[in-house]
Amino acid sequence: MGTIGELGEFGLIGRLTRRLPQGPAVLLGPGDDAAVIAAPDGRVAATTDLLVEGRHFRRDWSGPYDIGRKAAAQNLADVVAMGARPTALLVGFAAPPSTETAWAERLYDGLADECRRAGASVAGGDVVGAPEVTLAITALGDLGGGAPLTRSGARPGDLVAVRGRLGHASAGLALLAEGRDGPADLLAAHRRPEPPYEAGAEARDAGATALLDVSDGLVQDLGHLAEASGVRIDVDSARLVVPEFLGPDGLRHVLTGGEDHAFAGAFPPDSPPPPSWTVIGTVRKGAGVRVDGRVPDASGWDHFRG
Repeated sequence: MGTIGELGEFGLIGRLTRRLPQGPAVLLGPGDDAAVIAAPDGRVAATTDLLVEGRHFRRDWSGPYDIGRKAAAQNLADVVAMGARPTALLVGFAAPPSTETAWAERLYDGLADECRRAGASVAGGDVVGAPEVTLAITALGDLGGGAPLTRSGARPGDLVAVRGRLGHASAGLALLAEGRDGPADLLAAHRRPEPPYEAGAEARDAGATALLDVSDGLVQDLGHLAEASGVRIDVDSARLVVPEFLGPDGLRHVLTGGEDHAFAGAFPPDSPPPPSWTVIGTVRKGAGVRVDGRVPDASGWDHFRG
């Protein structure tokens, strides 16, 4: 099948776009100067993210399909965290010309399949040669007539709850860094997160006052919510789900590990979250995050500090 350099830019574009089914929100997909996406609400939730080889993924740890799934998931989750329904991704793909065409195709299969999970489509993008693989993803979503769920709506007295697994991706990353080959489920959690995309609609229907994607660690991301809302968040670690297979550092992984793309939200006390959510704390007057009454020693990931 050869390399993408041998195939050429337009040959590669043609090969990749044929692998991308289009959903009903895409009125005009790949092949023109721009895609056209339906926006019946009149507003569009939009987010963008970069994934750089060696920084966000390693090709010796993850195959192209998993890299595609992960790239899509972390952007789709940000749209869901606004209470929006994902509609489309735009993908910028940079790679060395020596990259095998089959590798690029499997990458786009992963992107397309993760979009399918969320009800979205890869509607367009760009390809370019570069020294290392880089993905620039823009995700779009429809708010469906509702107000966006922001980080700034939490109020004292609200319940804090989470939806989705926490700490699994972090534990899997630690295993890979140690050269371990299992447990397989934890390695898979790092390679391919599984955001519960239904969480946005659940939170909105339950009357959530604030919502965000847990991408950089629970404590750090709750800190963003607390700062935006001008409140303090108290977490009760006994309420957190810490499976034994996360190992002796399980609680640390749950509190500070990122990339599971779970969701954390605030809910009025008279409108508690649905049973699929786990209440882990409360919102109070003040500032910052406390775990069992104390300021935690570590918070989470920072792209410029590591």
